[in-house]
Amino acid sequence: MLSIFCCVRKGSTLAGSFYFEEGKAISELFINEQIRDKEVRVIGEDGEQLGIMSSKEALKLAEEAGVDLVKIAPTAKPPVCKIVDYGKFKYEQTRKEKEAKKKQRTIEIKEIRLSPNIDTNDLNTKVNAARKFITKGDRVKVTLRFRGREMTHMNNSKHILDDFAEALSDIAVVEKAPKVEGRSMTMFLAEKR
Repeated sequence: MLSIFCCVRKGSTLAGSFYFEEGKAISELFINEQIRDKEVRVIGEDGEQLGIMSSKEALKLAEEAGVDLVKIAPTAKPPVCKIVDYGKFKYEQTRKEKEAKKKQRTIEIKEIRLSPNIDTNDLNTKVNAARKFITKGDRVKVTLRFRGREMTHMNNSKHILDDFAEALSDIAVVEKAPKVEGRSMTMFLAEKR
C-alpha cells in the first residue's frame, strides 16, 4: 500500500513531501519531526560542530534559528543532522548534481569495419577516422568481417588488424587483442594515458 504524507512547518515553509511504503521512507532526507533517533550529531548553520545531543534539543535549536533540522548522513553513528533552510539546501544539492553531470564524459565505443581484401589507401582512410575518434576520447572497436570463402584464410588476415594498431600506436593502445567471434575478428583500441 502506498500513501502520501506531506509535512508543513510553522510559518508555512514547505518542509518536504515523503512517500511511505510499508512504513519505510522512500525520500533520502528526513526533516524536523521525522527524525526519530535518540541522539544525533548536530552541525550549525555556519558549519560549526555543535556536538551530540538528543533530537528534541536539536529540533529546538533549529526552531529558535527559524530554519529546519535536516538529516544529511543517516548511516553515520550517531546520524548527522544539519541546521539549515531546507528549501535552500535542496536547491544547492540539485545545482551541485547538475554541475557534476556537466563535467561527466561518457565514453562511447565507435566501430570501424574492415574487410580482408582492403587496399592501403582505404586502410589509411579508416585509420584517420579512428584517430579522430580516439583523440575525442572514445574507444574504437575494429572489426574485420569475413564473407564466404574468406573464412578459410582468417589466420592470414590478422596482419591487417596488427597494421591498423601499429598505425595508431602513437596515440592508442590495444585494449583487447584481436579475437575471432563468428564470422569476424575484433580488436579494441583506447587512448594512451
